[in-house]
Amino acid sequence: MGFFKILYEDKNSQARLGEIETKHGIIKTPIFMPVGTVASVKAVEQRNLIADVNAEIILSNTYHLYLRPGIDILRKCKGLHNFMSWKKPILTDSGGFQVFSLAKTREIKEEGVVFKSHIDGSKHLFTPENVIDMETAIGADIIMPLDECTPFSCEREYTKKSIARTHRWLERSIAHFKNTRDESNDYQHLFGIVQGSLDKDLRKESSEFIANSDVSGFAIGGVCHTEGNTQGLYDISEYVCSLLPKDKPRYFMGVGTPLDIVKCIALGVDMFDCSMPTHCGRNGRIFTTEGVLQIRNKKWEDCFEPLDANINNYISQTYTKSYVHHLFKSKELLGYQIASIQNLAFYMWVIEKTRENIKNNSLQEWIREIEDIMI
Repeated sequence: MGFFKILYEDKNSQARLGEIETKHGIIKTPIFMPVGTVASVKAVEQRNLIADVNAEIILSNTYHLYLRPGIDILRKCKGLHNFMSWKKPILTDSGGFQVFSLAKTREIKEEGVVFKSHIDGSKHLFTPENVIDMETAIGADIIMPLDECTPFSCEREYTKKSIARTHRWLERSIAHFKNTRDESNDYQHLFGIVQGSLDKDLRKESSEFIANSDVSGFAIGGVCHTEGNTQGLYDISEYVCSLLPKDKPRYFMGVGTPLDIVKCIALGVDMFDCSMPTHCGRNGRIFTTEGVLQIRNKKWEDCFEPLDANINNYISQTYTKSYVHHLFKSKELLGYQIASIQNLAFYMWVIEKTRENIKNNSLQEWIREIEDIMI
């Protein structure tokens, strides 16, 4: 088996079932990746990710790991898997989005980007080459190259220059990745990132460049924050997937709600990550198979039903809505943990049901069910 294999294609949409083979295990696609930015999925420990969430892969972030605990620590520990005691696959973002979000404290050059740490204000330089070196030391199974993630308010001419720079950086990333490969990191796989904001002409230009690059997979970047333009997210997803070859996995970075994910799967996307489930969980918004709960509301005070009887794990079936309501009202940390685990388990339940509906060629009916659940 190669890195990616398509097992089944839906007859009524662009969705497909597949497998990604990595050193640390096989990932079934479509897949959702919990976000473990700083080597930790917020409020969720690793054994819960396995036992309750059934996570197959997690995502971490090069920018944050570079600042804390530092690449030297990860190198001494022989990689992030060992450092955080996680035996399954990991994907690392390059940290490009985080760097470019520091608009007032960074400077873009052809060499790379100079930025100030959000922790202590110290200056740092990220280049395509040293980001690859960092990700090699981190040891993730799938790695992203340094790219520029432009805001949607950018003028078209700047976006065009930006994607040209991103493409040049990708060429440098690929060259450095190849030149530094040895038996210690030959299991790693580099993706290319399609940029271009909501401009279809620029997305076409970027898609064609990435499709012809020597990468293991494709990522769609710069669309997770569409300023409320959900239709734009779907339009770009559909358009870019129509341009990219089918024989490599497609990863939509930073997307999104459960409904967004299922709709984008129908358009041909295979991989997703988003901080929404844990962020919402910590704020008392809990996703269940029977609807979305605002758990602080008084209506849950004397509801002794399990959090979600339809999800087969300890957390969902053991703790009641009343108890979790009490934890949030009391500001107990256990409430944030339970809610975060439930939300991640719900996302994985959505993914598993989506896989079943792809196999049964009933994806459109499933999308309507998700729409009803998320009201």
